[in-house]
Amino acid sequence: MARDNSNGLYLSVPSFFKCPISMDVMKSPVSLCTGVTYDRASIQKWLDSGHNTCPATMQVLQSTDVVPNLTLRRLIRVWSDSYLLRPESHASFNNHQAFESLKKLITTDPTESVSLNTSTLSSIISFAKSSAENRESLAKLDGFVPLISKTLRINNETESNACTKSTELVLIILDLISSEKSIKPQLVKLIANEPSLATSLTTVLLRGTNTSRISTARVLESLAAFDTESRRIISENSGILKQLVQLTNSDDMTCTEAGVSALASVATSRQAKKEIIRLGIITTAGRIISSQEYSVTVVENVLKLLEMVSTCTEGRTGVCENEQLVEEVVRRLLKVSPVATECAIGVIWSVCYMARDRAAQEAAMRCNGLTKVLLVMQSNCSGAVRQMCGELVKVLRVNSKSCLASYETQTTHITPY
Repeated sequence: MARDNSNGLYLSVPSFFKCPISMDVMKSPVSLCTGVTYDRASIQKWLDSGHNTCPATMQVLQSTDVVPNLTLRRLIRVWSDSYLLRPESHASFNNHQAFESLKKLITTDPTESVSLNTSTLSSIISFAKSSAENRESLAKLDGFVPLISKTLRINNETESNACTKSTELVLIILDLISSEKSIKPQLVKLIANEPSLATSLTTVLLRGTNTSRISTARVLESLAAFDTESRRIISENSGILKQLVQLTNSDDMTCTEAGVSALASVATSRQAKKEIIRLGIITTAGRIISSQEYSVTVVENVLKLLEMVSTCTEGRTGVCENEQLVEEVVRRLLKVSPVATECAIGVIWSVCYMARDRAAQEAAMRCNGLTKVLLVMQSNCSGAVRQMCGELVKVLRVNSKSCLASYETQTTHITPY
């Protein structure tokens, strides 16, 4: 990163424009005999202090002479001039102003109901999108997460619905920074200790725009992936689970994808599984798997969800009662991706082997399930999946009326003369 002295901003610059010593944009690039280029002032200081090695490679220098790198100097000048002419440099200045204003707001008396307006929120989004370093700066800014959460809560308390522009912008910001390690524990703690934040997130999932609902689902998914305690806190909120299940039923495929992906990360406990089963996730999963319109990622996550819920009695019962769903899962074997195939085997194993459900076994056989399981067994699958395939073969062959069974008992072998 380099500092723009005109406004104090940090700007993203190509790495080969930076001096390996100072990490600033080189003003006068020069090369050593090792071929490594440095800013003249930095390398001269290094050599004057008595060093006889190349700082980057630590090779002993045969010569301390430096050669100006004129090509790189021209490239840096062209880049610098083009940046100064770009209109977005003015936007960056506004982003910097917004960042400074944000720090001032955070230092305000915490008892006051301070929130951020749409203009400031928009500038923060631009600031966060411009580089990973900017997102990290926001994440490390003390008081930023509580202020953003307060803004979301105030918006939801003062508006009759969650479809406000400010709410949408807040969720976009949280989506952008929720992957930062320092942010996750703060957000999880707020959700656990401040019911109003969880209520606000639920409200957005219920009445927000598609953009804000998708951002909320992604934030929850990111937090759930942080640790077991985070998943537990989120999954124990029945309101959040209900709205995520509703999101999977959206006509917007992007919403469906966000909802399914979030549930696959959040609903890992037995209590959460039972809750989403009660809310109808098995029916939704059947509808998605039966359609050819959804992406590989969506199908993978749906099969992952089905595999998860099939580990409990309620889930196995729900899948077994839907013979068409069992057939669709079998049809998906070897047709989507290796991940989807392994998840599908887990579902079939749960209902056909663990539950020993006769209807599920017959549904699997109607779709040539035995042959497909044998093919999976011979593929490059994991050891656990290969073991499940072996156990499935045993139960499916009992009632098999496939060509494999008839081959063993009725085929006449003709010996050539």
